[in-house]
Parts: sequence; structure tokens; C-alpha cells
Amino acid sequence: MVERATGVPSLPDDWPAGPEESLALNRMGSFDWDLASGLMHLDPIALDVLDLLPEEYDGRRASVIARMPSEDAARLDSLVARALKNGSERYGVYFRYRRRDGSLRWTHTQGIVRRDGNGLPERIIGIVRDAADELADPVSRVVPDTDRRDRTSVVESTTAALAHARTVQDVIDVLTDAQGLEHFGAASLVMGLLEPGGRIHLVAEGPHEAFVPGTRYTRVDEQYPMSEAVRTLAPRFIESREEFARSYPVLWPHIKDLGITSAAYLPLIAQARPIGGFGLLYDDRTGFSAEERDVLVALGSSIAQSVQRALLYDQEHDLAEGLQQSMLPRRIPEVPGAQLAVRYRAARLGRDIGGDWYDLIALPGGRVGAVIGDVQGHDTDAAAVMGQLRIVLRAYAAEGHTPATVMARASVFLRELDTDRFATCTYAEVDLESGVVQLVRAGHMDPLVRGADGVCHRISVEGGLPLGLSAEFQALEYPVSTVELDSGQTLLLYTDGLVEVPGADLDDGVGLLKELVEEGPCDLQELADHLCEAADERGGADDVALLLLRREGARLPSATGRLRRHVPQNEPDALRSARHMIRSAAASWGAGERADEIELAADELVTNALMHTDGGAVVTARVLAGPERRLRVEVEDLSSALPRRREAGESGVSGRGLLLVDRLADTWGVESRGTGKCVWCEFAVAEPTGVRVGPGGAPERGALADGPPGSGQADA
Repeated sequence: MVERATGVPSLPDDWPAGPEESLALNRMGSFDWDLASGLMHLDPIALDVLDLLPEEYDGRRASVIARMPSEDAARLDSLVARALKNGSERYGVYFRYRRRDGSLRWTHTQGIVRRDGNGLPERIIGIVRDAADELADPVSRVVPDTDRRDRTSVVESTTAALAHARTVQDVIDVLTDAQGLEHFGAASLVMGLLEPGGRIHLVAEGPHEAFVPGTRYTRVDEQYPMSEAVRTLAPRFIESREEFARSYPVLWPHIKDLGITSAAYLPLIAQARPIGGFGLLYDDRTGFSAEERDVLVALGSSIAQSVQRALLYDQEHDLAEGLQQSMLPRRIPEVPGAQLAVRYRAARLGRDIGGDWYDLIALPGGRVGAVIGDVQGHDTDAAAVMGQLRIVLRAYAAEGHTPATVMARASVFLRELDTDRFATCTYAEVDLESGVVQLVRAGHMDPLVRGADGVCHRISVEGGLPLGLSAEFQALEYPVSTVELDSGQTLLLYTDGLVEVPGADLDDGVGLLKELVEEGPCDLQELADHLCEAADERGGADDVALLLLRREGARLPSATGRLRRHVPQNEPDALRSARHMIRSAAASWGAGERADEIELAADELVTNALMHTDGGAVVTARVLAGPERRLRVEVEDLSSALPRRREAGESGVSGRGLLLVDRLADTWGVESRGTGKCVWCEFAVAEPTGVRVGPGGAPERGALADGPPGSGQADA
């Protein structure tokens, strides 16, 4: 027995004799590994064998493992795990160790597992020694160098290939391709994953014609070699046809015609628990040497680590994607007068999810609010901020605020969230009766419009700062751009993940998106799938959110045609929106020649209500059927005081409103309405000669354009 350093337990007197007894004992050190704390004590000789300086060794076994080639470390870990699980008292293995000069040196270790009164492992004590001279001796060499290199290269190359596998399917693809089978030197392979309840799901087999019917699902207690390997946590080596037929009479009849002569079934063990099994079947060999078994065990360990990593990846990604999906709208409301399509595609980045979102908000008066946005960052915090921001935007829009006010209030909310995240966003309020679209852009991508003829244009929208930043810098004045969406035209709102192209800027990506839209199918759902699939093929690393809204054909003007808009006080954008609604209604309902008169009269009535009453006003435009077709404009307020027409003096600055209405309208009047009143005016209009689809008035701001994007764009 070799004397140990103080504080290190000596090895038992019955320590097995081996080749090391004939070597210099001063090159044999000892270790004591406390499994509870994870600390491993190395005596001075062990430190010397492992070429470690006492001051640089931190007492952690991982620091020793880090100096081993990956396949050697995997083989050692597999042996230790098996000894701990199956009750073994001893283990021993040769491994290569990287010295300080970068060279690899063969080393040998043996360990004894010490257990507590309940049989649970608590310590491992053992020896570590230099085995370079032993393995350099041709007589005592375990395996010839060439064979050793060939076999260990299988583990090295497989480990390297699996390092790029993210998902379980990626692992399967690496193992089952034709080159993989040739690489393993096997005729076929199988891999199964352990599911709850002790069921093994066969997820891979190669080649495909080697699949055995009835083995897609098996149980760990059934008489199959993979079941035995998973159940016992030990590899099962079948060395001949006779052994296969004798040991597994249920499976053998199905594979005997494949010419199988031997097989190796390996348990896939990760974190000391089985996660599946892996089998290699051979048609050109019998038996397995000790070195070949070690290599196959190391191969199984490498595959197990990759499968475990892939399982965690898939689980985390599914969890993260489910979290994000739960924060998006559960359903998109049906909107009369419009076709809709929405998509969200998560980037394949494990649990790293983004803050992309879309939303569609049904508003009074046949209007709809469309939202697209992207919170900065790719993590669960970004998704959480996104969920809150989406709800806030929806609430502000449902309260009846103008698009600019909705965006400004959302920016203030985000700043008060006590987060350093900002968000880009576009909010579009679409009046489906008139086709009027009011757009507000907060640092986001410009929208696109696809015409009924398939031609796609970008809408150059004047923008403001991203949400959160505009509140931080007191720049809450968001300009409103108004455009008109004709029948059959499609509005496209999207996040930057749809236009990101590796090696190109966003303008190039937008140009490519326009081409894809023009070449894409007419059906809205198919078009959305087409665009997302193109982004997937480019291998985009960002999430994608997409919202498509197509305005359907306008209906014939009728007595039931009506547009309605609430105009709050102290909101100039709301007044501007009401003016545009009136002009668009006049053009749509055949009163285009009197559009200026109708707009001016309506503007005077709304202005009077805002100046002389509290609580804002509600403006309504509708067509009255009868002997003479008329367009009627109504303005309601909460004041019961009736207006009266009066003459303004030459120097008067007021008093001309109702006078103008009287001169412009064919007739006008006042009605009491509950707690308030309604001032109305009517205009005779001709019968339309055809259906007007899409008002032709010039947009107030913004236009269909292919110029550079508007200001304020930022990338979240």
C-alpha cells in the first residue's frame, strides 16, 4: 500500500493488482472525491501526474475533466455514472490528458465507491497514474495505434457533428443520413426516447426499410435489447446471430433476413437518469473487443449529451413560444367589409423570444384599429412588456382616442413601467365605409399597400420616436398621415424580421418583400403563409409578426349608409379626421361636386359645438332616401341651449357659423336629443351612376411612394 499525503485516506489493502504494480510507484497519486460537496482532493503526486500546480487547482473535478478530450471525458463520466447506478464498487479506465504544453498523455485511474448505510454513494477514493510508458510498449498496447485512432475518430467526428444540432430532429438527421451509417460502420441504427410511464418511442431508424413493424412504441419491461439497455443502464452487446435469436425471440424473426450478425445497444444517460437508447446493428462482424466497447460507450455518452441538450432546447422553445402566443390575441374578430390575415413566427433561438406582436381592434362606426409592434430585446422580459403594451394600446383605442393620442399615451405608459425597453409600433385606424386610413408610426417600418392589380407600393408615413423614447424626450406629438384604401387594396403591416436579409440593409429587404408580395398568391391567407415561408428560408434570426387587411368592395349607397365619429375637445387630430370623413363620404355617395360645401358646413357645426359646449361632439353623415336623395350631416352635443343665427358686424370675429351653414346647405335645423341637442344640415345629391369604390380625394398626408422611409424609424 502506498503512503498517502496527510488528510487523504489510504487505499484499501485489497486494492486489485494490475499493470501499475510493475511500474514506478512514485508516479501513482490518489484522490478523494466527496460526492455531496463535489470537491475532489488530489495528493501532490496526483497533481504531478495531471501536471497541475497546487495553487491553480481549485478542488473541482470539472477543472480536471476540462483538460481531457471530449470523448475521453464522456467515457470516464459514463463509467462513473454506471458504477454509481448499478451498485458497482470499483471501476477503472484509461484516458488521455492534456498537459500544460498542449500534448496529450495517456493516464489511468481506478476508483472505489464508498456508500452510506442506505447504500447511497457518498465518496469515491482511488488512484491516478501515468500510463504513457505502458501504452507505448507494443507488447502491452491495448489496441494498435491505427485502430485506436480510427475508433476514437468516430466519437470525435460524431461529437463535432452533433455540436451543431439544436433540436431532436437535428440530432436524428445527423445520425441517420447515409454518411452517418457508413461512418459508424453499421448496417442500420435505431434510437428511442424514454417517455413518461416507461414507454420507449422509436424516433429514428436507418435505413428506412429496416424499420420493424410494431416497435414504434415499446416498454422498458419488454424483451427487447433497447428496453434492456434502458432498464439496466448498461450497454447490451450481442455478439452473434445465435445470441440474438436466443435472447430476443420476439424481435429476431423480423430482422434475421437483414443479415444482422451482431449489435450494440447503448443506454442514453444524462444527469444520471435514462432518456432513451441507441442501437447499432452490424452485418459484417461478430464480437466486440474491450477497446471497441469503450469506444461505443463513449459514443453513446456523446449522443446522450446531444439528445439531452436538444430535448431541453425543444422544451424551452416550446414553453417560450407558448408564452408569447398566449399574449397575442386568441382570435381575430370578423370585420364586415374587410378580409384579414395575421401571422406570428418565432425565431428558432431556444427560449430567446422577442416582443413582436399584432392586434386588431373593432371600433364603433364600422372602423377597425390595426396594430403592429416590436419591443426591444429577445427574452421573456420583452414578451412581458409586449403583453402589457398590447393591452394598453387596445384600451386607449377602445376609449375612442385618436390614433395620435393612443400612441402618445402608450409611450407614457411604457416609460412609467420602470423598464429600459422601448418599442416600435404602427397604428392604423381604418374606416371601411369610406376607405380612409389614419396612420401613426412610432419608429417602425413603413407599411405596404398591394393594389387589386397586384402592384405593391410602400406608404411613406411621417413618423415619431419609438414608444418610451418619445415620452423620455418629451416628443409626444405624433403626426397623423391619412391615405385612402380603395376596394381590393391590401394594407400590409409587419415587423423587421420579415425584411431582414443577411448581408443587406433594411431597404433591400423591403424591396425584396415588395417583390414577394407582387409575386404571391391573391388569397390573403396563402399570401401570409408565402411571406412567412420566404422569411424562414432566408434563415432569419428574428421573430416575425404580420397583419394583412384587405378592403372589400364598397356597398351601393342606401338610406342606411352612415358614418359616425366622436370628436373630443382639445384634440385637433380628431377634428381633422372628422373633416376627412365628411369629404370621403360625400365623394363615395355621389356628392363629390358639393364636397367642399358639405365639409365647410360640417366643420362650422362641429367647431360651434366644441367652442360653446362641454364634452365634445358626435358627427354623423348619412344618406336619406326619398323623393329627393339627400346627404345629411348631424352634430350632437350635451348642451340643451339651442343655437340661433345672428348677424356678425363688419368687425365681428364670430357669428358667421350658422350664417355660412344657412347659405351652403339646402336646409338645416336643431332638434332636442335627451340631455343635449342635434344641429343638422342637408344637401340634395344626385343618384349615383355607378358604385364608387374608394374615394378619390387626395390624401391629406402621406402617399403611396417608393422613396426612402420616413423619419423616426428605429430597429427594436
